Amino acid sequence: MTETMVLTGTDADNTVNWDFQVTSGRRSGVWSTIPTPSNWEFHGFGSYNYGHNLVPNERGNYRHAFTPPSSWAGRRIYLVFEAAMTDAEVWVNGTSAGPRHRGGFYEFRYDVTALVRLGQPNLLEATVSKESSDNSVNDAERRGDYWNFGGIFRPVSLRAFPAVHIDRVAVNAQASGAFAVDVMLAGVSAAGRVTGQLRRLDGTAVGGAFSVAIPSSATKATLTTTVPSPQQWSAETPNLYQVEISVTTSSGALLHSTVTRFGFRTIEVRPGDGIYVNGTKIVLKGANRHTFWPTLGRASSPRMARQDIALMKDMNMNAVRMSHYPPDAYFLDLCDELGLYVIDELAGWQKRYDEGVGAPLVAAMVSRDVNHPSVLFWANGNEGGWNTGLDDDYAQYDIQKRKVLHPWSTFSNIDTSHYQTYSSTVSKAAGGTVFMPTEFLHGLYDGGAGAGLNDYWKIMGGGQRAAGGFIWALVDETVVRDDRGGALDTAGNLAPDGIVGPFREKEGSFFTIRDIWSPIQLSSPSYYATTFPASFDKTVKVVNQYNFTNLNQCRFDWQLVRFAAPGAGTGHTATAQGTLIGPAIAPGAVGGLPLDLPANWLDSDALALTATDPSGRVVTSWMWRIKKATDFTRRLVVPIPGSVTATETSTSITMTAGTTKVTIGKSNGRLTGVTRAGATVSLSNGPAPADGTATFTGLSHFRDGTGWVVQATYTGDLTSARWRLDSNGWLQLEYTYRRTGNHDYFGVGFDYPEANVRGLTWLGDGPHRVYKNRLRGVSTDVWTKQYNNTATGASGFQYPEFKGYHARTYWAALSTTEGTITMVAAEENLFLRLFTPAVGVDPKNTTAPYPSKSLSFLDGIPPIGNKFHSVGALGPESQPNVGAGDYHRSIYFRFGT
Repeated sequence: MTETMVLTGTDADNTVNWDFQVTSGRRSGVWSTIPTPSNWEFHGFGSYNYGHNLVPNERGNYRHAFTPPSSWAGRRIYLVFEAAMTDAEVWVNGTSAGPRHRGGFYEFRYDVTALVRLGQPNLLEATVSKESSDNSVNDAERRGDYWNFGGIFRPVSLRAFPAVHIDRVAVNAQASGAFAVDVMLAGVSAAGRVTGQLRRLDGTAVGGAFSVAIPSSATKATLTTTVPSPQQWSAETPNLYQVEISVTTSSGALLHSTVTRFGFRTIEVRPGDGIYVNGTKIVLKGANRHTFWPTLGRASSPRMARQDIALMKDMNMNAVRMSHYPPDAYFLDLCDELGLYVIDELAGWQKRYDEGVGAPLVAAMVSRDVNHPSVLFWANGNEGGWNTGLDDDYAQYDIQKRKVLHPWSTFSNIDTSHYQTYSSTVSKAAGGTVFMPTEFLHGLYDGGAGAGLNDYWKIMGGGQRAAGGFIWALVDETVVRDDRGGALDTAGNLAPDGIVGPFREKEGSFFTIRDIWSPIQLSSPSYYATTFPASFDKTVKVVNQYNFTNLNQCRFDWQLVRFAAPGAGTGHTATAQGTLIGPAIAPGAVGGLPLDLPANWLDSDALALTATDPSGRVVTSWMWRIKKATDFTRRLVVPIPGSVTATETSTSITMTAGTTKVTIGKSNGRLTGVTRAGATVSLSNGPAPADGTATFTGLSHFRDGTGWVVQATYTGDLTSARWRLDSNGWLQLEYTYRRTGNHDYFGVGFDYPEANVRGLTWLGDGPHRVYKNRLRGVSTDVWTKQYNNTATGASGFQYPEFKGYHARTYWAALSTTEGTITMVAAEENLFLRLFTPAVGVDPKNTTAPYPSKSLSFLDGIPPIGNKFHSVGALGPESQPNVGAGDYHRSIYFRFGT
């Protein structure tokens, strides 16, 4: 019975052109058209601004003609702006629609019943100012650490109500089934009745109707009922209902009705204990999300909102913080539908609204969002940007009386302190207050988010008084600058804070978070190894870390696999497979998954296991290696008949096997040259210690069966290097070195020209690079990637990044302009380092050290820090490697096409 005419498009994917003029910057002073809703910067108008860097008096003037239907006669008509940045003045047919609205992220409306001409053309005019006339609005919204845009970026519509109508409703539906709804009324001039009927989403009635009589001039009615054993709402069980509210005359004539969606659920903060939903203690696993797209700014659509929620759910997140303003209403609709806990936030980044201007914005936010079961908390600004005078305003509009948070501080019995070190996280989790940081592990460039999370989560992931937290942030907020030929602008190091790139490219931390936050975890550290524990009996032990889901609602698929060989493609082939429904393992319990593996399962290369949740979403997967490095060495390095010759000069020894020639320098025992079929292969100058010393002491060479050996000895940390070229063309390097004490890395390295590299195919953990404190999330397989020089979050945005450290490598085939260099590890747990990654401007602590050589074979690699913390502050996995004494490795090389 409420009729709506959308004057703009419905969203950024479906726009309508309005007449437009900007007052300064690009294309200023000229009337043209602009799609609405939108931010005008992305259509060639005005100026791009980050944080406090604003252009004063930049305004956008809008005009749009519309014709409302004649059938709206006798109705109350409102002109509704879902949001406009930042101040808005509105006229209808040349007459002001009402006072200037201040605040760029909030719905506002004008009663234009007396201004519109039904059945005739009308003119809507609006002036939108990027800067507010109220300094506190500018402080709260326009001086933050994020991009500032201008424009009508959410839809505008006319909404026509009957003269007597329901203005809005506020629902309180508890997990017990107790239901109450406040119904705000308008235009009531005679006694009547307000009636409610609960329904499922398919329209099926739940219980009977319930009602209350209302007197004339009533402005509010409260209805109550009870539903026995309702299906409860949670992020794991997003069960939704709807309530139909009707207002009738005393004789029963229908005046107006409306339908509102809701969920039965109860939120509790138990001081000194934790956060409870429906009587169950929960742990929030979330990210901070700005509404953002590189070519649209803050204009969005349900499609893009669904994409972001899917990304978060794919990372096994169950929560999102609306940083730092309320989102589009459809985003919360989707959180309700798909299951995601929400912190809904009033704007304010280290500065606050004055109470006079802030109070109507609180009212707008809470009134709009009150019925979303996904909303657990309100946040009153961020990082000091709260006005305590507004704290009690939230409850005026929230029948549920949700708690209000002060992000960065302790309020409502929840400590939300930001960016704690590992040691302070331990202390806070052991303290007397519920600890739930609303920002932690800052994701600048390649450093935060996943790096260190494994250690942090052992503390934050469910201990007494630890209630989880929110990573900063979901997306690299990078703008496509049409005034710079489409260049990507990250505002230096201010905007690229994301787990995913600007166009939602998945960075390495995405998969680390997915693994660590999986609600199905392995029960023992030994199961996290890439090979089986000695006691493996075909049963995988798991922990159910869901809050409401039994594992008998999940599916598990296993495969025995054989990996592709070098030159034979990528990935693996299944040799056997099976599916099982999970056993009955209750939330919080430990149990076993018995796999019906065939008797010859040990003949396969690896065992893969994938877990799928009740909705069909893959939760996590594991790959355990059955075959070892020695098995692949025997498979690949195959003897063939023949012989190797050697020639010696005053400076070198050259070994020849067929068309392969390898030269070792007599002054240092290092590789000085390789040719194959007369063509040079530029691998050279190794093995050199990645960290440490090597003083050359002597060299010998001799025939060894079908091969030839050059043996070098050293004093210092590297003690020996033994080269052996076999008649099959494989060159074996055996080396020994000694490391004790703390080191960033240790191993050996070679030089190879980066300009010659085209790509890599390898059997190891991938496809993403790793750090000592970000080893989880990669998986064993045969991977491939082309060369790129991506600086994570800053430039390139091609993932996975080519360069960096790669874990547990068995073999690798480096594609170059000189042919393929194939390398095979004869022992377990080899880290392969490929060149030194590019980094963004002013990376803070988000870089790791690399050996001087471009190609390294390592037994230890460094951790990486984040924007606010060096590695020393991030926990046990972020500490230096401790040398264990003597290290011995054997690497095989083959040079081919």
